[in-house]
Amino acid sequence: MQKKLSVFAPLWQNRYIYKMVLVTGGTGLVGAHLLLHLIENGENVRAIYRNQNNIQKTKSVFELYGKTDLFEKINWLEADILEVPSLEIAFIDIEYVYHCAALISFDPKDEDALRKTNIEGTANMVNFSLAKGIKKFCFVSSIAALGDLAPHETYVTEETDWNPEKPHSDYAISKYGAEMEVWRAVQEGLDIIIINPGVILGPIATTKIFQEGSNELYRKVANGLPFYTLGNTGFITVNDVVKIAFELMKSDIKNERFTLISDNIVFRDILNTIADTLKVKKPTIHAAPIFMNFLWIADGIFSTLFFQRRRMTKATAKASYSKNLYSNEKIKTALGTVFLNVHQYIKDTPKL
Repeated sequence: MQKKLSVFAPLWQNRYIYKMVLVTGGTGLVGAHLLLHLIENGENVRAIYRNQNNIQKTKSVFELYGKTDLFEKINWLEADILEVPSLEIAFIDIEYVYHCAALISFDPKDEDALRKTNIEGTANMVNFSLAKGIKKFCFVSSIAALGDLAPHETYVTEETDWNPEKPHSDYAISKYGAEMEVWRAVQEGLDIIIINPGVILGPIATTKIFQEGSNELYRKVANGLPFYTLGNTGFITVNDVVKIAFELMKSDIKNERFTLISDNIVFRDILNTIADTLKVKKPTIHAAPIFMNFLWIADGIFSTLFFQRRRMTKATAKASYSKNLYSNEKIKTALGTVFLNVHQYIKDTPKL
């Protein structure tokens, strides 16, 4: 009979007798769904957390899908990717690592925190993976870390060059820097997979249960968002992200990165689908680029005068009307992936 570790028992007092998978960021949108997917597929899983209260967010995901019994199989351990001593314990008996933890912010005031968490934290994770002989390491990056289109290019791919002369958000720079740490580890002998998801659509949650992915869109539309833009980006469901990550880790594929999007979708269209699903009014006012640029400047003045966090930055304003197209051909060729339709997912997904 397999021995189960108590949630809060010291690891050296209650050792597992089998090898495990380590997941960072297990209390986030991707991490919570990944934990569920791993356990459903028979994996023995350890998840690290910084705040015990955040574990409830993951439990709510298991409850949403009627899998509360599986939640009890998670081995939770308090640790931090920036605290080396805690990682020493977290890596005991680990064979595979999914690194989902990251800071997501587009506020310029968070530049130092973004670099520390996303770059230094990832460096710690790959260093331990190298030292502990981890068999394979999956890093959840972002399409923000992909390259910049040249004049002759139409689609952003895994091979598109990053142009340091072009403007990038601090978040994008931090994820790009994190990827450099992962590629550095490849040179030192670690087998890795990098996935670059687009905007990740999860279950509809109009409260702040999760801070990343689609939840900001859900909240804004639910609260009566009046504006839409005609920019576009790549979208993908959280179900597809975790399924593909798992399949890549189980495959013989290694030392590759994959863009993960279901489709390139205009923001107006995704906002309309959300509004229809929530049975609220659709956004009706077109926010042209000049208006979005005015908003981020005004928001910067307001946040400075009243000591508030930024709600709109130059990077987010530009993203709202940019029309980058992302290619998912590499992952479809590698795994034969058939993506969920994101509009249908929004209509059918349960609500947290």
